[in-house]
Amino acid sequence: MTTHTVTLTGLRAVYGAGTRRVTALDGVSTSFASGTFTAVMGPSGSGKSTLLHCAAGLDSPTEGVVTIDGTRLNDLGEDELTRLRRDRIGFVFQAFNLVSTLTAAQNVELPLRLAGRRPPARDVTAALDAVGLADRAGHRPSELSGGEQQRVAVARALITRPAVVFADEPTGALDSAASRQVLRLLRALVDDHGQTVVMVTHDPAAAAYADRVLLLADGRVVDELDGPITAAVVAARIAERETSPSAHAPAEQSW
Repeated sequence: MTTHTVTLTGLRAVYGAGTRRVTALDGVSTSFASGTFTAVMGPSGSGKSTLLHCAAGLDSPTEGVVTIDGTRLNDLGEDELTRLRRDRIGFVFQAFNLVSTLTAAQNVELPLRLAGRRPPARDVTAALDAVGLADRAGHRPSELSGGEQQRVAVARALITRPAVVFADEPTGALDSAASRQVLRLLRALVDDHGQTVVMVTHDPAAAAYADRVLLLADGRVVDELDGPITAAVVAARIAERETSPSAHAPAEQSW
């Protein structure tokens, strides 16, 4: 029986009022099965980053329910939500968000330190080893390449053994070789460790690492692809939507 780590039900996110009113999400309902890798794509302004932030508890939707690992985020107070984000959710940002004065090992253990817990050194070493950087534990971000910094960020997201890892354009600041390294790492988390990964990307080549691709436009899920997924298949489906008269996303919008 398939279990779902994350479930979104009727999510709406509305910002502003009057002529400035923007509907970023318009009734999104979907779920992310345990041990799967989902890529979320869509043109600029389609709501993909808003979806990710609401699903991760970083933003609150105007309407709808987010459930993670059996817990409804809507039912939590701010302190409880903070603990859930810290303990059950991993988040990888495009900009790495490492602390420049800390070593790789110290950056990895930071979430637990902020929670008042001192992680065993072996756990930090294991997290860095999982991303191939055990030998770089004592290096600061300025001494690491962009790809290595992103891999430290992935290790930091994993140190709490989260139920789900969300990644927002994790390869957007990397060259092609480093991008492939990070994407292979995310794929291995799913295949080798049963991790659930949800990634926002604009790149069909990155989406090809996923088991499933959700396409968003105008705040709605307008299409879905399941394996086998290739960059060519993803690109062709995007092109088909851009040129279709009934497509929600205007052709001039950039994916």
